[in-house]
Amino acid sequence: QVRLVESGGGLVQPGGSLRLSCAASRSIFSITAMGWHRQTPGNQRELVAGFRSGGVTDYADSVKGRFTISRDNAKNTVYLQMNMLKPEDTAVYYCNADFTGRRYWGQGVQVTVSS
Repeated sequence: QVRLVESGGGLVQPGGSLRLSCAASRSIFSITAMGWHRQTPGNQRELVAGFRSGGVTDYADSVKGRFTISRDNAKNTVYLQMNMLKPEDTAVYYCNADFTGRRYWGQGVQVTVSS
């Protein structure tokens, strides 16, 4: 089982930056894949950025060049650095971890981009 605790959301103006953190309850070396999804009301959850096995990194086209996913293995934490934020980035952001064939989710953090 994996417990995920997210932090770092909030309100930011367009063009600003935020960094989200996702702390896992176990070593992330043992986790097959980790990443970030986001969801807006009435819409499905969509992948924002993620690590897959073999060190492959995926990004949604809408965030390429603006968002960067990274990890600190010693802290069992995955980060999402979000720069040049746009109002359309407003959503609840969820961290996910794929472990032993099951996907685990964090509680979600609200990111609001507005002037």
